[in-house]
Amino acid sequence: MKVVLTGANGYIGQNIKQTLQLKGFEVIAIDRTLLYGHHLKLAKELANTHTVINLAGAPILKRWTKKNKTIIYNSRVSTTRNLCKAINALPHEKRPTNFISASAIGIYRPDVRHDETSSKYANHFAARVIDDWEDTLAELPDTVRKTIFRIGVVLGKDSQFIKQVLPVFKLGLGGKMGSGLQGFPFIHIVDLVSAFTQAITDDSFFGIYNLVAPQQINNKELTKALGKQLNRPTFIPVPGFLLYLAFGQASTLILENPVVIPRRLKTKGFNFQYSTIESCLKHIFSNN
Repeated sequence: MKVVLTGANGYIGQNIKQTLQLKGFEVIAIDRTLLYGHHLKLAKELANTHTVINLAGAPILKRWTKKNKTIIYNSRVSTTRNLCKAINALPHEKRPTNFISASAIGIYRPDVRHDETSSKYANHFAARVIDDWEDTLAELPDTVRKTIFRIGVVLGKDSQFIKQVLPVFKLGLGGKMGSGLQGFPFIHIVDLVSAFTQAITDDSFFGIYNLVAPQQINNKELTKALGKQLNRPTFIPVPGFLLYLAFGQASTLILENPVVIPRRLKTKGFNFQYSTIESCLKHIFSNN
């Protein structure tokens, strides 16, 4: 079975690609430049494939300058629109029948509990990008099964989050960020890869899923769990204004996270191998 993968060089993409290849899938990684090129050239890469997994997207946790906003938006919305255009250009019998797209829990309004039925979206740049990103999939033919995973903070030994916080916490300089009361929706990379993999062959996957662990914690509880796992103190907080100085308006993605529930995955009986923050961190640091 042929699977097309965008964003294959990223952390999530590398893990999905490796797992799929071990399972015997033929994985076709799409070069980033092709995503911005003519849709007919892109269509040739998509012809006679079964599934498109769309992970393309520039880092969003950086200052939302005019230039960065354009890069962030185009890397998600414009590339996805080009994928849809390429699929539509193919004869019906050569089109992929399955499209799985990454999305993000940043679409949700902070300080509110959300399952997949929620329409209470945040009012910031990232949320508007995510909303447009998801809406673009409406351009796909009705014959293509569409699955959208709204992903929380990805945890893994080599994940961006762990790489950023580990040195600080090992020095005993870790602490809550801002009030510490903001939600921290997370997902272990193993569970993330499992969900994407199942969505390829399980036709019951469609629509929007919150891809987060069942346990709901806040930033303060995350900090406590990290300190306990590393046997380090966690009493040095990071004031919100310092994060704002570093990231500008993008700091809202750290300081104002929502509480997110994976209702549809739980209803489906999805097997979370790492359903709690304790089990996630224990696995990540077991070889450290």
